[in-house]
Amino acid sequence: MTTTENARPLRVLQLTDPHLMAGSDGTLLGVNTRNSLNAVIAEVLRSHGQPDLILATGDLAQDGSQEAYRFLGERLGAFNCGSAWLAGNHDDAARLYAIAAEYGASQRHIVQGGWQFILLDSSVPGQVYGELAESELSFLAERLEQNPDLPALVTLHHHPVDVGADWMQDIGLRNRDAFWQVIDRFPQVKVVLWGHIHQNLEQQRKGVHLMATPSTCIQFTSGSRNFSVEEQAPGYRWLELQASGSFTTEVRRALDFEFELELNSSGY
Repeated sequence: MTTTENARPLRVLQLTDPHLMAGSDGTLLGVNTRNSLNAVIAEVLRSHGQPDLILATGDLAQDGSQEAYRFLGERLGAFNCGSAWLAGNHDDAARLYAIAAEYGASQRHIVQGGWQFILLDSSVPGQVYGELAESELSFLAERLEQNPDLPALVTLHHHPVDVGADWMQDIGLRNRDAFWQVIDRFPQVKVVLWGHIHQNLEQQRKGVHLMATPSTCIQFTSGSRNFSVEEQAPGYRWLELQASGSFTTEVRRALDFEFELELNSSGY
């Protein structure tokens, strides 16, 4: 007999910060971002196989172009599951969500595999930093109130905690206190997941697991005072979630992807 705890876990793939562009030759600091995304997708299929859900957590396009978003939608066709897309600071949010809807990727609250996934839009037009509007905070609280017995994964683009890099201090989530005031009310929140910082990070806060994930293109140097990139391969996060609320997670990189990174850049 199969018990809930021993049933196959829900497999969730996080892809973040691909910075895709309209043209197939588009590069970011020397890295062709379409090629790097392709390499990451190949690594997912080789190392983990098919996920049950994909979370694409912002900066999906560097130029906000419809061609970039459609390329993402087409490439995610390599997976036999649904996806959900969020806007980041480089995205054209209205265009992203319109195209996401065409690919069935505009859901903001997903119940699957005994978990709930709540996607929050922290993008602010014309700004690098993030902020959650009152409507987003209300949406978060309402969904958690309506589903008290489902373990929850909450995801957004901007980091809601300090990440130990001085130059990123002012480009995270501005109203993080308001965010945590909501999260702290609901013990079913198990994971808060984000992108934006182009690196692996795992912390805990009051029993909640906090995680950020490498970009599918360039990587920022961990703990750097000023903007800095490092020659780490593009990557992704894989999570396996049990209906009990327990989970495992792993970051993996496309180590066979070859690229020449522009190390001396002062920004992106």
